[in-house]
Amino acid sequence: MHRVAVAGATGRMGQMLIEAIRASGDCQLAGAMDQPSSPAIGNDAAAFLGHASGVPVVSDVRKGIVGAQVLIDFTRPEGTMAHLAACRAAGVNAVIGTTGFSDDQKAAIREIARDIAIVMAPNMSVGVNVTLRLLEMAAQALATGYDIEIIEAHHRHKVDAPSGTALKMGEVIAQAIGRDLKDCAVYGREGITGERDPSTIGFSAIRGGDIVGDHTVLFAGTGERIEITHKASSRATYAQGSLRAVRFLAGRKSGLFDMFDVLGLR
Repeated sequence: MHRVAVAGATGRMGQMLIEAIRASGDCQLAGAMDQPSSPAIGNDAAAFLGHASGVPVVSDVRKGIVGAQVLIDFTRPEGTMAHLAACRAAGVNAVIGTTGFSDDQKAAIREIARDIAIVMAPNMSVGVNVTLRLLEMAAQALATGYDIEIIEAHHRHKVDAPSGTALKMGEVIAQAIGRDLKDCAVYGREGITGERDPSTIGFSAIRGGDIVGDHTVLFAGTGERIEITHKASSRATYAQGSLRAVRFLAGRKSGLFDMFDVLGLR
């Protein structure tokens, strides 16, 4: 059995992960953490399912990962960095679905991955990662004569924009056509903007309601448009992808990986 701890255990994603772990045949919940202010501290982590897991929700990550082989973390960058430091000290591997890291934080994660094995991806969905591979192929074929726009939509509670998935899509496309996303990204437009620079990749973000996550990449040419879209209707897809990442890490001692590695899409 893969012994798994979950950070942010009482949040929407944390509860989905706990449900997926319980339903799996090869994973076992070994720890559950949340912020000290959470009213769930001390309660059974699976109580929301009407099930007793024997794992209490705790606020101390060091206690939460005792006995775990892997930590799954979909929290905030600052929290994730603290959790990774504890994982490094304890020799616990990690699956990171958190987004919004700074360049310095990403560099720190690469350094931590010298001592533990980490799967980090802005989106753990199998379908999204297959979509990324399709975008790479499309971008190579449509490198000239097509304007590229990325449109994403998420629920009202999401705090970062564009989404990590949208940025990853932009990075994959830019790399496929020999550009650096930092040099060609345009984040929203307002006022007299002038004609569109054909070398740019545009981003638009929508926030509202309970949208789990929609992403569309538009390749707009003369006389035709190609749209590649992924729509998530449930966070279950992220949970199932995370468990595939957990299985991938079994037996690995160090290294930084992504979902392309997990799914064999290299």
